[in-house]
Amino acid sequence: MKAVTWQGFRDIAVEDVADPVIKEPNDAIIKVTSTNICGSDLHLYETMGAFMSPGDVLGHEAIGIVLEVGRDITQIRPGDRVVVPFQIACGHCWMCERWLYTQCETTQVRGEGSGAALFGYSKLYGQVPGAQAEYLRVPEAQFTHILVPEGPPDDRFIYLSDVLPTAWQAVEYAGVPDGGSLLVLGLGPIGDMACRIAQQKWIDKIIAVDLVDERLERALAHGVQVIDLREHEDDLPEVVRELTDGRGPDSVIDAVGMEAHGSPGAAFAQRVTAHLPDAVTEPLMKKAGLDRLAALYTAIETVRRGGTVSLSGVYGGMSRSAWTNLPLIGCRSPRPRRRTRCSSARPTARSRSCSSHGHDPVVIIH
Repeated sequence: MKAVTWQGFRDIAVEDVADPVIKEPNDAIIKVTSTNICGSDLHLYETMGAFMSPGDVLGHEAIGIVLEVGRDITQIRPGDRVVVPFQIACGHCWMCERWLYTQCETTQVRGEGSGAALFGYSKLYGQVPGAQAEYLRVPEAQFTHILVPEGPPDDRFIYLSDVLPTAWQAVEYAGVPDGGSLLVLGLGPIGDMACRIAQQKWIDKIIAVDLVDERLERALAHGVQVIDLREHEDDLPEVVRELTDGRGPDSVIDAVGMEAHGSPGAAFAQRVTAHLPDAVTEPLMKKAGLDRLAALYTAIETVRRGGTVSLSGVYGGMSRSAWTNLPLIGCRSPRPRRRTRCSSARPTARSRSCSSHGHDPVVIIH
């Protein structure tokens, strides 16, 4: 079959690869009818290349038709139309029973200290062949699917695989109070959808920040108050506070992540490590915190006292040491608390929450 494969730094190719086959009794094989390129895939294109191997099949957003199922699968059958969520979850372990599907203990990639396995997303998440291919093997198929009806075109359903539930989760985690305000950093697909979901939830004031004309115009056309970062890169927190009664927004969504504009030092480090041997780059990415943290710092600086920061942007090396560099972490002064909610991977539309990573005297990370 044809598949999109990773071949090296900034080197992606469509190649012939072996067709997937049933390996376990709870597998399924689907014929992919549509698949998306996610913003997260761009991290593999450059920054996270150390965790990839030549020939890895990319992609984690797909819809298709079931061709074959293992002997233990009764929930779907050949001919069914399904959306495949990006994470692989069993649906019955301790974590899944608590709706923490991205932390599934059955598929957890323990050797890398990660959560549930993901399609097409490096050895950090199981090195499972991805969905940008003609066919896809779906492990844990009894649960790793969303059954959808025939009729409407693929693009009416495929966003259930990742983008729509990620944006929904971001707004849910933001916990905007009645009559409150929400700041969305980044107007890519996640940020744009988060704004629209916030409107559906009748959030009173929605402000969004970006630096791409088309994105700003699209959000403005939907009634979102927008700020052009190119005009306010040096005074963004002050501008936002002026729009929110001098306090800052009740909640901030970081829909940018590890490759944020405005972090030149980290951007340079990411470019350098991309050309180092994997044996050197892997520990740096895991432990040295080579993320561009401009968006995260902005979120923390901008949110009001006692507000909430909801992280949907993907961060790679910050899970350990980079958190210690945050100005709020470890601070035991009377500075008011801000609550941060984040996830290292995103749940499906069926999920309410993601993971409990730990606590800090000032910032609580859910």
